[in-house]
Amino acid sequence: MGLDFRRINVLPPQVRDFLFIKLIPQKLFFRFNIDPITLRGPSGHKCVRGYFPKDENMALIEVRLNPEDEDPLFQCQLSLEELFRSVNLDWIEMNDITKERFNVDKAQEGKETLGGVFQRNLEEEIKAMQAGLAPGMVRPGLGLFGKFVRCLEEFTSFLGLNTITLEALFYHTAVMFERYGFTYLKGLKMMQTIGKEFRPQGKLFLGLDGSTPFRQRGMEVTARTRSWAIHDGILKDVLGMEWIPPRMYKLVGKHHGINTFWGS
Repeated sequence: MGLDFRRINVLPPQVRDFLFIKLIPQKLFFRFNIDPITLRGPSGHKCVRGYFPKDENMALIEVRLNPEDEDPLFQCQLSLEELFRSVNLDWIEMNDITKERFNVDKAQEGKETLGGVFQRNLEEEIKAMQAGLAPGMVRPGLGLFGKFVRCLEEFTSFLGLNTITLEALFYHTAVMFERYGFTYLKGLKMMQTIGKEFRPQGKLFLGLDGSTPFRQRGMEVTARTRSWAIHDGILKDVLGMEWIPPRMYKLVGKHHGINTFWGS
């Protein structure tokens, strides 16, 4: 059998669960009063659950304070990439469920939009942007991303691997992963072009012409606001290029020192 999660998913539950719980930053348990041993929250419900299919090369673990909560506090899906012998981060989501929710993931008729990738809810996106959120976010985050990256590195090392791979769905997430030491398998040239053209008098800078709420002057300064302009299609309109989520990687314990972003 090749390198995949199918071997891990069939381990005895107490061994398997102990391994995957290492992915959850401990600070999350303390902040929301979840017992790190019993995994039960203030209401008495078990807050941590996983999906470990025996015949699929993936695993998912999540934390919900209450079963009826619309959003998880934490949700992480991983798979194992045989080509690079790496842990692949398929999905990570961390939500402060005590804060306001913005339905950017739902069209006005209630259909899922995959964070606005397939269909956009412009009214909710404008509200989310004005509240300081980035594209794809339904609530503010927990400020635990750096701690999660360390947990992921420890998990990867525990498996005897030394590489983490992922696809950055949005521009701001690619910049964020850069800051935590990731570099590029694919997409570096695109990111460098974006960085160059958002500089003063660059083509993307000049494209922030106020034609939509997501293309206002000054949005070139932060990765979050640039990401809204890119989500709004400015790359295609100005440069004739599509946003293609970059493929990124990180060697455990190494900061690759890539920085395609200028600004704050």
